[in-house]
Formats: sequence, C-alpha cells, structure tokens
Amino acid sequence: MEKHPENSPEYVGLTVNAGVAQPPSVNPYLKPRRRQPLPSAADLVEGILKGDVTRLARAVTLIESVAPQHQAIAQEVIEKCLPYSGHSRRIGITGVPGAGKSTSIDVFGLHVLKDGGKLAVLAIDPSSERTQGSILGDKTRMEKLAVHPNAFIRPSPSAGSLGGVARKTRETIVLCEAAGFDNVFVETVGVGQSETAVHSMVDFFLLIQLAGTGDELQGIKRGIMEMADGIVINKADGDNIERAKLAQAQFRSALRLFPTPPSGWTPEVLTYSGYFELGIPEVWDMIDRYFHFVKENGYFERRRLNQARYWMYETIDSELRRRFYDDPDRASLIAETERKVLDNRLSPFAAAQLLLK
Repeated sequence: MEKHPENSPEYVGLTVNAGVAQPPSVNPYLKPRRRQPLPSAADLVEGILKGDVTRLARAVTLIESVAPQHQAIAQEVIEKCLPYSGHSRRIGITGVPGAGKSTSIDVFGLHVLKDGGKLAVLAIDPSSERTQGSILGDKTRMEKLAVHPNAFIRPSPSAGSLGGVARKTRETIVLCEAAGFDNVFVETVGVGQSETAVHSMVDFFLLIQLAGTGDELQGIKRGIMEMADGIVINKADGDNIERAKLAQAQFRSALRLFPTPPSGWTPEVLTYSGYFELGIPEVWDMIDRYFHFVKENGYFERRRLNQARYWMYETIDSELRRRFYDDPDRASLIAETERKVLDNRLSPFAAAQLLLK
C-alpha cells in the first residue's frame, strides 16, 4: 500500500506531496556533557585558601549534598579550613517578607566594600512544601553586589529543614572566612523559626521593620525583638518619613520593657531607605559601635564560644536522628509500629518508646 492512497489513479486531479522530513528532537551536534569527577579535599582547600570562588562554591555544594561520599569530602574540607576561620564580622539580617532585606543587603554591602575587604552573602531561600523546590532568586535583587568582584552571594534552599540548612550555613561561613571574606551577611527566609538558628551563628543580629503597615505591634509581640542587636525601619522616604519616625518612637518605647541583653548593649532603632540609599552610613556606624562595645567588655568571645557549644549539641541531635531513621534494620520495625498506631492498637507515645528501646 502506498504511503498516500490519495495518489492512486481513481483519485483524478488529487496529489499529496510527501512533505518535509521532521528534524530530530535532539540536536545531533550536541555533545553529551561529561560529569566532572569529584574534587579531592586537598584540591578544594588549596583553592579556598587562595580565594578561588569557583572551588569555594563547589565545596559549598558538597556541604549541602546529602550523598555520603560528598559529606565525607565536605567534612574533611571544613576541618582543614577551620584554623583559618573566625576572623570575620558575621551579621544576621532578618525581617518580614517585603521589608526590603535583599535591597538593603545590596546597599549595605556596597557601603562595606567601599573601604576594601571582601563580603560573602549567604541567603536562606524558602522551599515549596509540595515540590521541595526553591527559586533561589535573591541575587536578582542584589544587582550591584552580584557583579562586584569582591562579593560572593550564595543562596541555599531551606528544603523543609531550617535547622539542617542553618547548620550547613554555619559550615559555609567557615569556608568563606578561610577564603578571606572578612564580612559575612546571613539573610533569613523572613520572620519565623529560622531566626533562632541564624542568631546562634552571627555576631550582630539586625531586624528590618516597616512603618505604616500595621506591623509595629506585631513586631513588638514577637520574641524576635529580644534577639535583635539593632532595629532599622526601612522605606523612610517621601510621604512615609513621618510614619517611620512614629514607628521608631514605638519601637524605642517597647525596647524599654525588655531586660538588658547579656551583652550589656542597648539596641538602637534607626530609620533609613534602602531604595534611595538614605541613612546607610548611620546604620553601619551603629554596627561599628556595637562591635567596639562587645569586644571591649569581652562579650564577643563569650558569644562565639557559646555558639560553638550550641552547634556541637545541635549536630549531635541531628546525627542521632539521621542514624535512627537511616538504619535499614530498623525500617521494617518503624513501618510495623506505624501501622499499629494507625490501627489504634498502640498509642503514639508508647510506639515512640518502643522504637527508642
């Protein structure tokens, strides 16, 4: 049978052409990419200590990986970089969504880099609960900083585990400091559970607030104000200046109700505009005064020692949890116990005790 029966003699005056052959769906000239071999720990450490951001980024990727072979290399790199770390100023930046954290980091970072040095920005990006995916688009709002030769911006997905990502962020700080970055910004996903974890890895915790949005009282209610070493009210420009000053007075009044922080430092409340770059030097002067104050009274070293102890116990907790669930011999017992709980044959608390034993 012909490919086109319409061309048979009984169909007079009708002709169907064969047409054009369809091109292949895959480019025939496209060469398959070879998977790069895993770098050695020694190679990564050598590159990091030289300030090679490509090897630094590769090492951070291994830190964030859950593959055992990647984790083995990452831990070796961290151990070898640890003696070269600890010489930066670690600043945590948080605030409600839309407060202008990324825009503010862009202008804060440029202000810091004017005097030389290097800046690393570690941004924790929220992940979808359904797909576990993240946009990782923080660099798009840091247009000037993203192209600065002395800046390194690394977004990381929260992937449903704020504590886990925070621990990996702390390990990333060690590598950034070993690579010569003397200022490290850690941006959180927003006001929520991640603040406690980020507060436990930075030297100064900056809270960004907005005026005229009804958030003033909500911000005062939250325990996050007790963690803040400084509060800044963004978008203090144009018609919003008076509202920003009113919010500034409200926050100052609220701070008087809180006990004196362990550092002895009284948190300051300032206004600024990240978009119009107004009041940026004043904010950074406040941060400079804080570091001078806590280094004078010895709180700076005590805080870092307490943070090291905190992360030791956090790592123990997370490792115990991982080993509990990853043990193949325990998987069938967990599934069987779960069925008993779902069938109401066993209470959740008794089931937990049974599995722990």
